Amino acid sequence: MPSPQADPAAPPPIDDRERYSRQVLFPGIGADGQLALLRAHVAIVGCGATGAAAASLLARAGVGTLTLIDRDFVEFSNLQRQVLFDEQDAREALPKAEAARRKIAQFNSGITVYAYVTDLVPANIAELLAEANLILDATDNFETRYLINDYAVEQGKPWIYAAAIGAYAATMNILPRGEADATLSWEPTACLACVFPKPPSGPVETCDTAGILSTAVNFAASIQVTEALKLLTGQSARMRRTLLSFDLWSSERSEISSAKPRPDCEVCGQRIFAHLAGEGRPHITLCGRNSVQIHEHHRPVDFASMRERLAPHGTVRFNELLLRFERPPYTITLFADGRAIVQGTTDTTVARTLYARYIGS
Repeated sequence: MPSPQADPAAPPPIDDRERYSRQVLFPGIGADGQLALLRAHVAIVGCGATGAAAASLLARAGVGTLTLIDRDFVEFSNLQRQVLFDEQDAREALPKAEAARRKIAQFNSGITVYAYVTDLVPANIAELLAEANLILDATDNFETRYLINDYAVEQGKPWIYAAAIGAYAATMNILPRGEADATLSWEPTACLACVFPKPPSGPVETCDTAGILSTAVNFAASIQVTEALKLLTGQSARMRRTLLSFDLWSSERSEISSAKPRPDCEVCGQRIFAHLAGEGRPHITLCGRNSVQIHEHHRPVDFASMRERLAPHGTVRFNELLLRFERPPYTITLFADGRAIVQGTTDTTVARTLYARYIGS
């Protein structure tokens, strides 16, 4: 069989030597480091503000494979800080992971990007993260961060925590005992549970209550990705071994040592992985913007049939990735696996009732 002919109208491929030439000139990367990046696989959990910035930076740096995981969709309020999305993405309510994948393909078609429109939970974490050399946290909740920490410590896989709220940014490298990859070696650091044995209790500020500056997001992502580049090019000894926090508005800065694991840590010391086991994990979680996520139903959804069923009760729009049903004051966004986000309430009972009434129990 003859080989397929190249499309004469297609633009010629971009030479990687040209694309990465300025990065290769930097002594910390060089030609060998660039090759290591092209062979690397990084998973980013969350494609909101921090995740979108980190994904853009890694893709432009030439990390060969990216796995993007996000449960949410693009809204107009995201555009102030989420750098991979545009107004059309918001009009179509595209899932963030897929919208990010499409944008990355426009500026670096030479790398592989996998997009997963899903919630990271104990049941799927191994499947989604097993192939990655490194995990970047870009989530908006500690429930998922503790889950990532459990999995990473169990597998001996490195991950980097990052957070941004208001003008505040924070990040920390977590290098567990044992190497997931023989080419990546390091001295172990404290894990997330060493520094924060328990999740924060009481009300926690969110972007919806405290606001956020895009500069804080990009600050956190830039530090996080720079630390990732050190690790992926075999320079873990250069990685910071502190929890760094910085307020860009007040210029206040603090660092807490994370250089050594805490011997009595329940996770990396005693190897008790309660979050990975799903203990105490709620089936419904608040999304932080007058909405409730329902992820206890895992079943395929036929959007065309669902539209016919819902059309008499409100306004329905759908594409191949999600369906939006508007019945003021509520909006239900339904994903292909049966997961839903109910907007217009923070009452889980109301959200359950609406899901059962219109989608099915």
